[in-house]
Amino acid sequence: MKLRAKPICLTAGGKPVVILTLNDAEELGVLSLGRVKLSCGGKTRTCIVNTTKKILKRGEIGLYDEVTDFFGVSAGREIDVEATDFPASMTFIRNRLKGRRLDSDEIREIVQDVTRGNLSEVEITSFIIALEHQGLNLDEAAALSTAMVETGETLKIDQKLVADKHSIGGVPGDKTTLLVVPIIASYGIAIPKTSSRAITSPAGSADRAEILMDVNLEIEEIKRVVKKTNGCIVWGGAIRLAPADDIFVQVEYPLSIDPLLLPSIMSKKKAVGATRLVVDIPLGRGTKVKTIGDADLLARDFIELGGRLGIKTQCALTYGEQPIGHALGSALEAREALEVLSRKKGAPDLIDKACDIAGILLGMCGLPEGRKKAAHAITSGKAEEKLREIIREQGGNPKIKPDDLPIGEHSSDITAETGGYVKWISNWGLVEMARSAGSPKDKGAGVVLHKKLNSQVKRGEPLLTIYAKHASKLQRAEKIFEEQMVVAVGEKMEMMLKEVKEVPVPEKAFILER
Repeated sequence: MKLRAKPICLTAGGKPVVILTLNDAEELGVLSLGRVKLSCGGKTRTCIVNTTKKILKRGEIGLYDEVTDFFGVSAGREIDVEATDFPASMTFIRNRLKGRRLDSDEIREIVQDVTRGNLSEVEITSFIIALEHQGLNLDEAAALSTAMVETGETLKIDQKLVADKHSIGGVPGDKTTLLVVPIIASYGIAIPKTSSRAITSPAGSADRAEILMDVNLEIEEIKRVVKKTNGCIVWGGAIRLAPADDIFVQVEYPLSIDPLLLPSIMSKKKAVGATRLVVDIPLGRGTKVKTIGDADLLARDFIELGGRLGIKTQCALTYGEQPIGHALGSALEAREALEVLSRKKGAPDLIDKACDIAGILLGMCGLPEGRKKAAHAITSGKAEEKLREIIREQGGNPKIKPDDLPIGEHSSDITAETGGYVKWISNWGLVEMARSAGSPKDKGAGVVLHKKLNSQVKRGEPLLTIYAKHASKLQRAEKIFEEQMVVAVGEKMEMMLKEVKEVPVPEKAFILER
C-alpha cells in the first residue's frame, strides 16, 4: 500500500512510530502497537503502529520525528507500507513472562531491539516486570551486562590498571566521587569516572561536578583529559554508555522497581574499561539495603558478576542513616567538597568515607596502606591540586573558590523548638525538602544540615538551612519540615516516634540512582 507522508512534529523517545487511520490499518491487517515495514528512497525501516480516527485522512501516514528524519521525507511524499511480523525478541519476552530463563543470544536480541527502538513501552515494560517478579540470575545479569556494552560506546584507556568506584545510591549528600577521583588520580592511576544525573535525589555526581566543570565530554575528549590528568568526572549519558539502560530506567522509575541494578552498574564499568572496582553499598533505614545480611548477598553478586566480566571487584558496606557531610544540592555539595579538599572546613564522615573507598581502590591497584595514602592526599593538598587540574582540562576555572559557587538567593533557617540531642534524621524527608526547594534543576537550591545524629542542640539553634532560587519553592520546603518528622530532637532516646490517630497513608521512598 502506498501512503502519503505527513510529518507530525512529535518525538517518540527514539522509537520509530507511525500513525495510520483505522481504515488503512484494517486494510493492512495491523492493530495498534503492531508493526509495518516502510520503504522509501532506497531505505526500509520497521515501525510501531498507532492508530487514529481524526488527525489523518485516509491514504496518509503520520510520521514521528524519528521516522521523518530517517527517511528525510517531506509532506506528501509517497511511502510503501506493508504489514510485517513482530520482532523475534517478543517471543523471548513472552517466554520470560512464563518463567523461562533466557540465554545470552536471546538477551542480546532483546537489548538490540530496545536500543534500535523496535520494542514499544508496553513490550519493554513486560520484560522489566518479568525480571522483577521472577528474579534475575547471574547468568542473565552477565548476558545483559555484555549486551548493554555491545550496543553502546566504549572507552579504551591505554593503561593496564583502570580504577573505578560506584555507589548504588540511597544516601543524600554523597559527594565522595569529588574526593575519590582526585585522590586516586594523584597516585598516577587512571580513573575515568562516568556518573549519572539525579533521578530521585537532589543531585547526582554529574550534577555536582557540573558546578565546577563541563561534564558533557565526548569519548576523545575524555581520553585526552585522562591522559593528561589520570582522571575525569563526566556525565555518562553524553557518550551513550549502555544506552539500553537509559531506556530501561524510563520504565523502572514510574513503576518504582529496579530489577536491573546489577547489569546497569556493571555494564557501564565494563564500558569504561575498568579493571578494579569498589562498589559502595550504603545500608540502614531509608537506604536501598536495610541489613548487613542483605548487603552481604548483594556484595557477593557484585563480586561474582565482576569476575565474569573481567573486573576485580570489592564492596564497601557503609553507614547510610544520615546524609554524608552537611550539604544536599548540586552547588552546595560541590562547595562542601571543595572546602574539604582545600582544608578550609571539615566534614569527618565525608572524609572518612572517601578515604575508606579510595584506600580500598589503592590497595587493589597494588599500593600498600591505601587508606593512609588516601588521607595524605587530602591533608597534603595533592588531591585538591589534582581536582583543579581536572577542572582545568574539563573547561572549568581551576582557581575557583568555594565562595564563588552560586547558592540560592532565598534562604530560611529551621531552628530547634526544644533542646537536647538529635535522635532521628529522615533522609527521605531531607531529600523531599531539597527537591521542593528546586534541586536538581535549580543548581543553587538545597539544604545544609547543621546538626547530625547525636549532636547537642540548644533551643532556638538552627537545625538546617534551606536555599532556593524562588521564594515560593522555599515555602514548599518549609512546609515539608512542618508536616513530616525530618529531624527529631530530645533529651533521651524516645521509645515512641510518632502517634498515629487516623488510618495512615503509607509513603515508601523509591530510590533509583545509579
